[in-house]
Amino acid sequence: MDVKQIPQLLSLSDFPVGFGGCRNDGTNFKCCEYNITVLDGQSGESVHRIENDFVKVHHHSFDDFNGDILHHLQDMSVINDSQWKLRMLLSKVKEKKEQIPLSHARSCLVDAGILANKARDCVKIKDPFAGVWIKCASYFLADAIFSLNLKRPSPTHMLEIMRSMKKDKINQKFSIIHQILGIERSSTSLLSRMVKSTIGFSDMVEHNGNSEIIKKKYEYLVENSLLSDCYFYLGYVNRNNVLKIRNQIHRNPEFIHVLKIGLDMESDSMVIDSQATILIQTANEILGDMKTQP
Repeated sequence: MDVKQIPQLLSLSDFPVGFGGCRNDGTNFKCCEYNITVLDGQSGESVHRIENDFVKVHHHSFDDFNGDILHHLQDMSVINDSQWKLRMLLSKVKEKKEQIPLSHARSCLVDAGILANKARDCVKIKDPFAGVWIKCASYFLADAIFSLNLKRPSPTHMLEIMRSMKKDKINQKFSIIHQILGIERSSTSLLSRMVKSTIGFSDMVEHNGNSEIIKKKYEYLVENSLLSDCYFYLGYVNRNNVLKIRNQIHRNPEFIHVLKIGLDMESDSMVIDSQATILIQTANEILGDMKTQP
């Protein structure tokens, strides 16, 4: 696909448009979508199909660019920007190419600690969502480690990238994430159940057709025997959707049934409490190391 044609094909030509993600980096799989950012004053994500490819459009205004979003703008290519507004924004991002990932990492570590504590609190009151929060906390720790390596989190490729990272003190902590997520349990039968729940949860929360992208990636990863990568990806997608409704999730107790499978949740309260303690200690340790760095 010629990405330069996307603004016209999706009626986005009146706005600044950028091209990011793994296809822009050249690290994509055949199943990966095209990630487009448009500064149209809207919010959220929309999914479009152009021939045999999917395009995910991230809608933003210039006022909502916090540190987390800025981190995902790094190395973005400009497709459409007649008034140079996007180029000016990306120039500022480039000037802070080290500060932005570090800020994002701190934010992720704080979120990991908050959600791990939430999991512990849920264990005390026998809240069935405890296992949801411990999985979400683990993915935040993964995001933090990637950001500390000045890499943009990309769920389809994160395990692949992690395998080639240097084995330093921080990166070795990814083994904790690997263990808590339960990646070693990945199998074709488990993944077939997980993807059905992940697709269902996406449809319930996103309402934008992203489930078609999820299905396409699942099929590709399983067909290419990337079972662990598929397990990580499906859980990451569910984490993102949980966050979109985190303040309303208890109003929908039926979500627990789909998330038990979609996140391959741990049900043993003692195990969850122990995992939460480990995550809190790990996040605090990394935050402490960051404070001592120049």
